[in-house]
Amino acid sequence: MDNKFPGKDITQEDLKSKFPLAAKKSTKHVTKVNVNGTVFGDKLIPIMAGPNMVENEKMIIKTAIAVKKAGAQFLRGGAFKPLSFPYRGKKYNETREQGIKWLAKAKEETGIGIITEVMEEKYVDLIANVSDIIQIGSRNMQNYPFLTMVAKIGKPILLKRHYGASLRDWLGAAEYILFEGNKNLILCERGMSVPHTHRQTSRFLLDLQVIPATKEVSHLPIISDPSHATFWRPWVPSMTLASIGAGVDGIMLEVHPDPRNAAVDPLQPINFKEFSNLMKISRKVASAIGRKIK
Repeated sequence: MDNKFPGKDITQEDLKSKFPLAAKKSTKHVTKVNVNGTVFGDKLIPIMAGPNMVENEKMIIKTAIAVKKAGAQFLRGGAFKPLSFPYRGKKYNETREQGIKWLAKAKEETGIGIITEVMEEKYVDLIANVSDIIQIGSRNMQNYPFLTMVAKIGKPILLKRHYGASLRDWLGAAEYILFEGNKNLILCERGMSVPHTHRQTSRFLLDLQVIPATKEVSHLPIISDPSHATFWRPWVPSMTLASIGAGVDGIMLEVHPDPRNAAVDPLQPINFKEFSNLMKISRKVASAIGRKIK
């Protein structure tokens, strides 16, 4: 490989022996992941948008229509929604199997692709039948038996970086998926846990540097999730544009018809109008660096 100094926590020996499948073999070595005709790792920057939680049928279909119209290729939404603590607010209603059915209906009515998280082995087949991309959340990033099992399904996988993981840790987790022969793998930066995040309400800091750092050492496409990372609605647009400028191969955004009344994390989703406006600006930024957003 041309890069003789891949990073402080990654050595040339790591690239050869720890994650040879995830490692870039040359500067031109780039993997393109094709999901129903939408390609990650090419000129297009695909957009995934939708609520943190699938709250009800009407809401998720309404969101699917709105985000697709504004330019999204995929509807994101959690039917199986993990929280950091076991206590639930009055609005929280984990829709689980019913939520998956609503995602399927949104897909049927709009033609939009689906991405949703799987947390438990017993629900993998159910989710795989509906979701075009299976999301593995940061909490499961180093659950190696789970990674191995999901990889064997053969569907495209989005692997979120754990908020305390180094790039070395992340690529090590990716290697488990690639080792099972599943090459349809997309990485997702979703914010790091650091001592200072500029706001009391924000738990994470978006690591923009990991985007070019990952591209130096790995051929895998990488996307950014500014919503989870900033945890603060006013910062989502600027961090989206910054992510595009840093070279991401996709964007994941939380979009909700009524953000302030969202069942979970009401501080971070943007509404339909804000999403539409952000897509218009994002197209200009993407065009300026030779990329494209539909």
